[in-house]
Amino acid sequence: MCKDCGCSINGHEHHHNHENPALKDEKTINVISKILSKNDHQAAHNREHFNEYNTLCINLMSSPGSGKTTLLEETIETLKDDLKIAVVEGDLETNNDANRIIKAGGLAHQITTGQTCHLDAFMVHEALHHFKLSELDIVFVENVGNLVCPASYDLGEHLNVVLLSVTEGSDKVEKYPVMFRKADLLVITKADLAQYFDFDFKAASMAAKRLNPKIDIMVLDSKTKTGFDLWINYLKMKKELN
Repeated sequence: MCKDCGCSINGHEHHHNHENPALKDEKTINVISKILSKNDHQAAHNREHFNEYNTLCINLMSSPGSGKTTLLEETIETLKDDLKIAVVEGDLETNNDANRIIKAGGLAHQITTGQTCHLDAFMVHEALHHFKLSELDIVFVENVGNLVCPASYDLGEHLNVVLLSVTEGSDKVEKYPVMFRKADLLVITKADLAQYFDFDFKAASMAAKRLNPKIDIMVLDSKTKTGFDLWINYLKMKKELN
């Protein structure tokens, strides 16, 4: 059950323009609070595991199609001689992204969530049993493509990174503020397509800074490698500080 969209609260299709009334029901609120409390406890346990083995965990979030998997493929290829990387993949269905990560040279475990719009700490904990953390430098969690719900669930990560592609529009930051408030880094992707879309880099950056003054921002394109050095240096720096 999700505290933001109310997934799993009821099964009917929802085409109205009002808020989900189930999310204001006292019993529902109590249930969600208990779920989040249990999740936070498990997340703390996950973080202890990461810290024990000095493994950096990064929660990668965005809407579908922003370039998360492509970015991870290029990252694994670039850092293959320097850092050992594994990816926990979250999707509603298929093993497609996990297969891409493995083909790129990384380790991957796929979580298929069915109708659930986000990963939680318990799912990540189960996935970690498929890796040897003692042999890993970085674990990426590629969360389910969704700009709302994933931000509400602590997974035990050290960093939250949000991708926003220029094809989505610069107003997405203000429309979906929860995720950008939580992010440590905003990566604006597919920069080479900016000439074809009305994307205002300055407006998006300013909106993100208003929501989260401490957020770091970078612009890159995984296909042309524009800005890619900044991303790689960022990862190396965070790993050193971990």
